[in-house]
Amino acid sequence: MLVLTASLGRAQDTATQQQLDKLSGQIQDLTDAQVQQGKRLDAIEKEIADLSDKMNQPAANNYASADDLKKLAEQVQEIDQKRQDDRDLILKQLEKLGKISASTSHRSSSETTPPADTDNAAPAPVGPQTGHPYIIASGDTLAAIAKAYRAQGVKVSVKDILAANPGLDPNKLYVGKKIFIPDPSAK
Repeated sequence: MLVLTASLGRAQDTATQQQLDKLSGQIQDLTDAQVQQGKRLDAIEKEIADLSDKMNQPAANNYASADDLKKLAEQVQEIDQKRQDDRDLILKQLEKLGKISASTSHRSSSETTPPADTDNAAPAPVGPQTGHPYIIASGDTLAAIAKAYRAQGVKVSVKDILAANPGLDPNKLYVGKKIFIPDPSAK
């Protein structure tokens, strides 16, 4: 029982680190998208300034109408709103990271986080999922793992486990390999 508890504690630390890494990646993607929005906004602002200059020039054949400027102003407002939404999303993600970081720093000093092992990491499940990390032990089968989780109230099947771990061969389970056990009831 003590070994299982220790394994689950290490698995939770690993899961927390994986969540932190995933959130960090998402924040970086959002930051990159915000930079792109800023560039588009700058380009539209320049275009508006050019059109304003053309309107202030004496009558010529090539000038922007008031409708053209109105459309551009609406586009600028739309891009600015998207930029603001991206900013808000980034701030929310940072708050989540802060909460996760704070919760992991309050753990007892007897708990240790095993070093990251890239060859041992379970493939990231596609899309946002809830579930549990699991480290394969000697004698484990996917059916036995699914049965043990069902006994704990997690409604999971071997098919669910295979879907959440692309490339996992149920006939070649290696002791110490980390896999992801999805928990569809936690959604």
